[in-house]
Amino acid sequence: MQGTLNEIDIRSILQLIELGQRTGYLEVEAFGLHRDSKSRLGERFWFVFFLNGQIAYAADSNSSLSRLRDYVRRYRVDVTLNSKIVPAIASTNAPEYGYLWALLENHVLTPAQGRSILQSMVKETLFDLLSLHNGSFMFEIGPALAPQLMTLEIGPVVAKIMKQVQEWKQFHPHIQSPDQCPIVADAAKLRQALPENTFKILEHWADGKTSIRRMARYLNREILPVARAIYPYVKQGWVQLLYSGPVATATGRELALFGETGSKSIVFIDDGVATCKAVEYTLKQHGYAVAAISHPVKALSLVFEIKPDLILCDIAMPELDGYEICAMLRRATAFRQTPIIMLTSKDGFIDRVKARMVGATDYLTKPFGDSELLMLVEKYVGSADAAKAKTDRESINEIEEEIGAIDNSHA
Repeated sequence: MQGTLNEIDIRSILQLIELGQRTGYLEVEAFGLHRDSKSRLGERFWFVFFLNGQIAYAADSNSSLSRLRDYVRRYRVDVTLNSKIVPAIASTNAPEYGYLWALLENHVLTPAQGRSILQSMVKETLFDLLSLHNGSFMFEIGPALAPQLMTLEIGPVVAKIMKQVQEWKQFHPHIQSPDQCPIVADAAKLRQALPENTFKILEHWADGKTSIRRMARYLNREILPVARAIYPYVKQGWVQLLYSGPVATATGRELALFGETGSKSIVFIDDGVATCKAVEYTLKQHGYAVAAISHPVKALSLVFEIKPDLILCDIAMPELDGYEICAMLRRATAFRQTPIIMLTSKDGFIDRVKARMVGATDYLTKPFGDSELLMLVEKYVGSADAAKAKTDRESINEIEEEIGAIDNSHA
């Protein structure tokens, strides 16, 4: 089952899955999202996993581990995530889900806490999906995400979230997105209007960096009550909102590298720091925009955010290996045609076969030299200089067309 949201809405899709008692996963891709003058938002993806017509887990492509850290913060175990290894179970489909299971298996979280976190994740994801009007979807029947901790009936939870989506509209245009970050604009008037303790709490959270969504996670509340609480002060202008999209919240020099117009963008993933630095230097010297990342989970999240023209990925890495990363990317519509090159050992015939099986485009044998690297990169994305020249020529053509249109209008 696949199509666009112009043909059928998310609620109806969920109802069909429930009626058919389907097991598998739903992938939804958004397009035509709001863009302000400062953000670079591309398409966004959501995944919902089902078991016999009930929801087992849901996430979006930007979740990575930051969302899980937000949720476990209330149990004071957020630091523990840094030292856990994703179990093989479920890691190919949902790294976040795998990390949650690692916390459960190591008795860092109780089953009740795990269920509470999963329910919150599902409701948060459904709020975004049921607010969506432009996009495409695909449902694939397949094995259930395992092991299972809980499932939610679709009917009751969708009815509740739909009511929240309708109520959310009353905040427009003052509050537009849960990803907006409140910041105190007039502390004097806000202090006069609120009890001192309430003012201090709001001043603490409204720092211009913490979104409404994250505030809800930290406070163990749903998005709507948090937005309702700050709405009167936003309307008065005492609290202002800064837009924060998936790319805007991802800090780090890697994203800045992709701002060069006309540059071919490449992500290089290898747990060897020295290798990353060497490859990054080589490719930058030849005009490519490149982010070399030694942390595979961070790399996966970044790839979804920036959507590079080419991905080079080592196979043998901790937490997530190259096979798992490639398989996950190939499940997403945006990366089905993106060249993915796997780095294999000198005598890694089996590695190369496995790489092809998970959808890799090609392979590069380690160790490799600069000439081998550049030859393979040019094969799939072309020369960086040529691409930039083409873009410059296109820009000049556009300007000439605009001038011509103006001249014709005055003729």
